[in-house]
Amino acid sequence: MHWEVLASEIMFRCRIFTVRRNHSRSLGSGQTHDFHVLDASDWVNVIPVTRDRHVVMVRQFRHGIRDVTMEVPAGLIDPDEAPAAAACRELREETGYAASGVQPLGVVHPNPGIMNNRCHIFVASDVQLVGPPQWDATEELSVELVHLDHVAELIRSGAISNALTLVSFHLLELHRPAHDEPVGLGSASIDLQGSGRPKGPRP
Repeated sequence: MHWEVLASEIMFRCRIFTVRRNHSRSLGSGQTHDFHVLDASDWVNVIPVTRDRHVVMVRQFRHGIRDVTMEVPAGLIDPDEAPAAAACRELREETGYAASGVQPLGVVHPNPGIMNNRCHIFVASDVQLVGPPQWDATEELSVELVHLDHVAELIRSGAISNALTLVSFHLLELHRPAHDEPVGLGSASIDLQGSGRPKGPRP
């Protein structure tokens, strides 16, 4: 089932990823084949929730699909940067909101068939607007507050289609103990399989 890399060659390099061609051999059958892999830095996603139970989301144009998507704040983790610090930085840069801290929800592989990186997912509660966003030169975003009650319907309708944003909300729901308050959000949890109404008492 496993393959060993016999030779590796860099085919293309840019700021956010490197394309590498691996000549590999199956340890089971002995056959050899070339596989292309994208080497990329780890990513971070953060679900920022305000005290009145709104999620701070962003809309931005995505060149892969040539359309605008609705997503949670996300980005690359800088070299030697802790994932939690990257989550707080991306939140501040993309939205102008800040959190005193974040809680981890999990780590996923975005596309293990061709990519070797991971996405670290966090939730931030009681976020507050502290200033204007600090976008990169090519970033053109709009910030939008979405009530937690409405997230499930946006997912069902396809208005939220970014896979890592969907995974982030799923992990948020999985981290709510069945017998206790939702992790990190007080009473602000969403039911992605039910009506979309929050579970537990309102604040």
